[in-house]
Amino acid sequence: MAVSISVVLLFAILAVIFVRSGGLKISHALVCVLLGFYLASTSVAPTIHSGLTATADIVAGLRP
Repeated sequence: MAVSISVVLLFAILAVIFVRSGGLKISHALVCVLLGFYLASTSVAPTIHSGLTATADIVAGLRP
């Protein structure tokens, strides 16, 4: 578990640096994808999923 958390933190830090630098290259996108896969295997995944589902429900309920 400790290795998984440290890898997630490493990928999160790299993703923030890449997004702030401006241009998103293929290698930067790969880091972001790997961050998503590692996040999906942590215990935070159900919380992220329910948060995204609630956000999608709110956006779907908006009337123009």
